[in-house]
Amino acid sequence: MGAILKNDQLYTYADYKGWELAEGERFELIYGEAYAMSAPNTRHQEVLGEIFNQFYNYLRGKPCKVYPAPFDVRLFYKSNESDDTVVQPDITVICDERKRGQEGCRGAPDLVIEILSPSNTAIEMEKKLKLYQEAKVREYWIVDPENKGLTVYRFEEGAILFFTYKKDAVVPVGIFPDLRIMLEQVFAE
Repeated sequence: MGAILKNDQLYTYADYKGWELAEGERFELIYGEAYAMSAPNTRHQEVLGEIFNQFYNYLRGKPCKVYPAPFDVRLFYKSNESDDTVVQPDITVICDERKRGQEGCRGAPDLVIEILSPSNTAIEMEKKLKLYQEAKVREYWIVDPENKGLTVYRFEEGAILFFTYKKDAVVPVGIFPDLRIMLEQVFAE
C-alpha cells in the first residue's frame, strides 16, 4: 500500500468521492493521504468468506450488521465531507444503525477485521491499530492466513486488551459474548 504523492496534497472524503478509478482500483485515505490497495489473493478471499459467513449467520435477524470489503468506513465522519480518513477493512460490524449510511459507515464501527496478505504487512496493521483505537472502534482483529493465527485487540476505557489465537482455537467475540468463531473452519484448506 503506497501513498500517492501529488504535490504533497492532502485529500478529504469529498475529493475521494470524486475520483474516477479504473475497475478494481481501490484507495484508502488516512489523515488525508491516499493509499493504493492491491487486489486480495485467493487465500485471503477464502478466509474472508468463512469469517464473514460465521458473523453473518450469527447476526441474521439482529440489529448489528456485517459488511465485507469493499465498504467505506469514514472513521471521523463529518456531514460536510471534510473528513480525511476513509478505510476499507476486510470485514466491518456496525451495531448503531445511525452509523449505517448509503455510502458506508459514518463513524467508528464496533468491530473491524483486517486479513494479512502479501500486499499489506503487520507493520501497516499496527499503524491501523492506533487509528482504530483513536476512532474508538471497540474490537480490532488481524488475521494471518499464512501462519494460521489471529490477534484480537479490545479497546476498553483507555486500555488495550490483547489476545492471540492459533489455527484450531475457538475465539470468543468480545462485543458478542455468545458468539465463538471457529478458526479450524476459517483456516481449512
